[in-house]
Amino acid sequence: MDETQLIDAIPSEDPLALFGEWFALARKSEPNDPEAVALATATPEAAPSVRMVLLKDWGPEGFVIYTNGHSRKGGELHANPQASMLFHWKSLRRQIRIEGRIHEVPAAMADAYFASRGRDSQIGAHASDQSAPLGSRGEFLARIAKTGARYLVGSVPRPPHWTGFCLVPHAIEFWMDRPFRLHERRRFVRSETQGWTSTLLYP
Repeated sequence: MDETQLIDAIPSEDPLALFGEWFALARKSEPNDPEAVALATATPEAAPSVRMVLLKDWGPEGFVIYTNGHSRKGGELHANPQASMLFHWKSLRRQIRIEGRIHEVPAAMADAYFASRGRDSQIGAHASDQSAPLGSRGEFLARIAKTGARYLVGSVPRPPHWTGFCLVPHAIEFWMDRPFRLHERRRFVRSETQGWTSTLLYP
């Protein structure tokens, strides 16, 4: 066996610092949307659902996404405030899984991010009843035109139901491709008293 296979390539220190290193590498190597992440939610009855979203902010406080709070994911996050995320960067042959509790971001934070979006995206957020049944594409485009006319002059306010959610991680797992499917996995778990601890996992 190659001797490099015997070396732990995923360090056992701070997982948030390690996330930052891998995320920076992904931004250099991924051809499209390195911030794309699969977000898994569940109903109070534990029925799961998953979809791709975009990570918009992250730090010691957690990982932030924005969405229509009336959408399916918004409803599930309100009703069952726990979720998991999965980043898969094919160019790096690496992935990161994050699990934790969810809380809604402060209104001022949601306002600031909404104001940074393009005007067309702001109009779309008002016009879309995300996840609700839609009769036709034309119906949606007509609503966009009507909404655009309403906000023809001045800034577009954030819809009250459009908000951000922050996932506060209690577990983060890093996965790295290795030859012959002898992959490397390291899981970090955070406790109230000991902070982050980690262990390698069998692939």
